[in-house]
Amino acid sequence: MHIVYKADNLFDAHLVKHALEDAGIPAFVFGEQLLGGMGELPLFGVLRVGIPDAARPQAEDIVAALDLGAAPGDPISDADDWAGQPA
Repeated sequence: MHIVYKADNLFDAHLVKHALEDAGIPAFVFGEQLLGGMGELPLFGVLRVGIPDAARPQAEDIVAALDLGAAPGDPISDADDWAGQPA
């Protein structure tokens, strides 16, 4: 088993898992059960996506193509809500 992605949140972990499964690579999310253990406090570093060792090269390419770590090109700000509104 190889850890191909360490996720910051459950959404990203499942996005990676589904992208890998769509390519025919079995994927598993580890640490999902631990998220409720800390109550409402955030728990970081426990979500990992694992794949079989044989699928590592293809899986790494798929994860890199998802570009989950990039900042948005056009961030949304509170000023956008008031753009074009009469003062």
